Amino acid sequence: MTTEIKSLVEGIATAFEEYKKTNDARIEAVKAGQSTADFEAKLARMDAVMDEAKAKQDALEAKLNRPGVLSGDKQDGEIKEAAEYRHAFTEWMRNPSDHDRQQKAANAQKQLEAKQKTMETRATQAVTSTGSAGGFALPEVIERAIARLGVDMSPIRGIATVRTVGSPDYKELFDVNGAAFEWVGETDTRAQTNTPDLAEVAPTFGMASAKPQASEESLDDLFFNVEDWLVSSAAEAMYAGEGTAFISGNGTKKPTGILAGPTPVTTADAARAFGTLQYIASGGASALPTSADVYLDMVYALRARYRANAQWLTNKLVIASLRKYKDTAGQYLWQPALTAGQPSTFLGYGITEAEDMPVVGAGNFPLAFGDFREGYLICDRVGTRITRDEITTPGFVKFYVRRRVGGKLRNTQAIKLLKVAAS
Repeated sequence: MTTEIKSLVEGIATAFEEYKKTNDARIEAVKAGQSTADFEAKLARMDAVMDEAKAKQDALEAKLNRPGVLSGDKQDGEIKEAAEYRHAFTEWMRNPSDHDRQQKAANAQKQLEAKQKTMETRATQAVTSTGSAGGFALPEVIERAIARLGVDMSPIRGIATVRTVGSPDYKELFDVNGAAFEWVGETDTRAQTNTPDLAEVAPTFGMASAKPQASEESLDDLFFNVEDWLVSSAAEAMYAGEGTAFISGNGTKKPTGILAGPTPVTTADAARAFGTLQYIASGGASALPTSADVYLDMVYALRARYRANAQWLTNKLVIASLRKYKDTAGQYLWQPALTAGQPSTFLGYGITEAEDMPVVGAGNFPLAFGDFREGYLICDRVGTRITRDEITTPGFVKFYVRRRVGGKLRNTQAIKLLKVAAS
């Protein structure tokens, strides 16, 4: 598989060299007043080829980096009670009407909870009820696999700060003014410390849920991998929805997205209210700037402490445009990833693609730049719950999977936006 990744990386590099030649020819045609339709069509096809190759590369790398949590073997560090609960849980999924199976799952869950309390460690399961109460907590090994898939499907998870919390009342406090500083002599009087001005960041929570459905016949089939099926089905549904919420969620029964806070302003960090993002104007109406100047303004509007871990966040249509831009020396600003595991770069900073970012349009914010680990907070309530429904649709079994997720801007000095002019 490593060889396959290497081949994809080399293919992207070769395709980009051809892309540059085609774009250079397009630029010369523009200067000569000739039609560029053929060049534009070829560039679009090459965009698709490079995007597809990069997606394959990312998928292969994710698979390589993902431990085999769904194998039938006992995992390293998995305590006996957790393994027993996982086995009983899988049996319950297949046939909960069997009283012995249901009782096994309930007993295993109780034993696991007791073991965790005895060990006085963080619970590996969020055990809140038993089968008699209508459902079970997902075994930790399955829940962990769903979370890993979530990083692949919800790109903000891969770049933001993610915390696991036990209550929706979780808050973070920021000292807006910071500590006072002065130079003093050995016997000089020290000035009194100012009263701290604390700002509160409280993520808004919502219930993310999915309802994958399987036939009773497939569940009876011992060759049907019910764990793999549940992980892929539940993760795809839940994390696609949360990816949208992390960008534009309004905070009502869902996370508050990056672009859903107070209206961004042009005011610099020192004078801007905490919780409000700063934007850099595009300088043109309903279009991206083609000069590097505006993008450099975004980079250097960010404080040095945040630039060290900064990256771009945008959608694939904007990326397709960024690939065409050059600096004054004729060097392309966008460069493909030539090393496995590394992102493509624009002005030397990595790019994360998020399809939920706005398109280029009047008044929109299609491009963000910053340290998103510092700038955005995601909170997961401990535990994922599941309920089995074999009544509402005869012949099929529905599994109602649910988990609480919150999110909100954390430090608005760590993220800058590009705003396309309204007119």
